[in-house]
Formats: sequence, structure tokens, C-alpha cells
Amino acid sequence: MISFKDNNIYTSIPEKLDQEYFESIVKKDNIIIERIISKGHITPKGEWYDQDKDEWVMLLQGQALILFDYPKKEVMLFEGDYLLIPAHSRHRVEWTLPDANTLWLAIHF
Repeated sequence: MISFKDNNIYTSIPEKLDQEYFESIVKKDNIIIERIISKGHITPKGEWYDQDKDEWVMLLQGQALILFDYPKKEVMLFEGDYLLIPAHSRHRVEWTLPDANTLWLAIHF
């Protein structure tokens, strides 16, 4: 079935973001495509993402700093940059723009 409901990644963004916003766009079999919106949000101190699946992520808008645990490496992302994060690569979001939306497209597979 085709969905024609608001199919624009840049629209329907909540005005107030008390926390990072996650929205599943597609969930099927072994793939999840999601839109993530950050506005100064970071991974809570002492916490790490350690995912069971690979993740491909692209920054569509804004800026972000990702820290990888091993090997220790910081990666600054700007609009259009993307990363392939292998499963179980511990990482965290260290910084996003505080006064503007940072818009991510993430594919977990």
C-alpha cells in the first residue's frame, strides 16, 4: 500500500524538543529507516550506543560530533556527511548544534 501522508523528511518537525526525536519511517524484516532530530541533544554522560545491527547514518541538516570508544576517535559531521557504523561499535553523540535542528537519516540493517 502506498502512503501519501506527509512524505517530506523536512516537514512535521516538532517545535519544542525536550529530548531527541526518533521517528521510524520504515520497519520491515531486518531493516529500520528512521528520522532523528537533535537540537543540542547529546548521549547522556556515561552512556554508549552499542547496537546489534549495522547502522548507516547521514546528516541531512545541522552539525554533530560523534565519539567512538574503540578505537578512540571523534568524527565531526556536516550536512551531507555519512557514516557506516558496524554493529557493536560503541559510540555516542557528543555535540549537536544548540540553536538549530540537526536532522539525521539512519538505516539499521
